[in-house]
This record gives sequence, C-alpha cells and structure tokens, in this order.
Amino acid sequence: MHTCTYPDPALTFEEYVRTRQDTLLRKARRLVPDPLAAQDLLQTALLRTYGRWDDIADKQLADAYVRRVMINTRTEWWRARKLQELPIEQSPDAPVGDCTEQYADRMLLMDIIKTLTPQQRSVVVLRHWEQMSTDETATALGIAPGTVKSTLHRALAQLRQELQHGDPDLASTPANCSVNPPVGRRAR
Repeated sequence: MHTCTYPDPALTFEEYVRTRQDTLLRKARRLVPDPLAAQDLLQTALLRTYGRWDDIADKQLADAYVRRVMINTRTEWWRARKLQELPIEQSPDAPVGDCTEQYADRMLLMDIIKTLTPQQRSVVVLRHWEQMSTDETATALGIAPGTVKSTLHRALAQLRQELQHGDPDLASTPANCSVNPPVGRRAR
C-alpha cells in the first residue's frame, strides 16, 4: 500500500493552488469537453473551496474535496442549462450518431482492464487516466520509474492482445461523440 505525500498539510490555500493547479485542471478537463469550460469549472470550484479551506482538516484530501466540488458544480451547470430547440428548414442528410458503438467499446475496454494485475492496472490508470508523469506514478506507487515503464509496456501489450481477440476492428471515437471516463470510478 502506498501513501501520497502531497499536498503538504501546512499549505496555505494560495500555495495549494499554485502547486496543484495543473493537476486540478486536468481533472476538470476530464469532467467537461470544452477546455474553456474546464477552466471555468476549476475556478468556480476553487472559489467555493477557498471559503471552506480552514474546514478541511486533512489537507492531503484537498484534491478529493476539490474534485467533488467540481463534480457537484458540473451537475449544477447541467441542471441549469436551458434547452432550446432551433427549428431548421431541412433535416440533415447524414444520420446523427448515438455513440452506442463507442459506449460498447468503452465497456469492452473496462472489462479487459480487469484482466491486468493490480500493479499493471494502477500504472495504466495513473499514467493514462490521471495523466501523471512516469516519475509522479513511481512516487505514487512507491516503485522505481523503470518499473513503471516496463509494467506499462507489458500492460499495454496485454491490452492490445486482448482487444484484438475481442474485436480487431475497434472504432475510434468520432469527433461528435464524447465518451468520458466514469466519474468517481477507478480501477484498483
């Protein structure tokens, strides 16, 4: 079992934001498809967190707290959005994609990830889902950077092999479909 050493429990809010803003922005980017909306989401979440900073007893859980605030804010925005129908003179010639194939692909991938060892899953999730660097992943897992690289190489090779056996013609996600990772759910 590993323990994360960041953020420092004695950090002020300003120091916390300065040191963690890039990581928090990546997390916000995974919650909303538009990069500018992700920045707005993070700023709103940080503003809401600032007022409660002294109430967060364990500052090592600050990232989780800010992530929860971002999720709640995104949900509020989604509920408050105004739905408008804009009439058009003609129906589009091309059919509108419903992304069901991409959803099926994602479910297949989630099932195949379960075939990896716990360490391989951790490395894949931290490197590709959380977008941590090799050194950050090594620190988080308490292993050497070389071990991260070799474990990731073997895990990705195994995933490729399993995917080829499952469906050799897996389609990539088209530009009009946004298939985001499930919020709050991680492979362990």
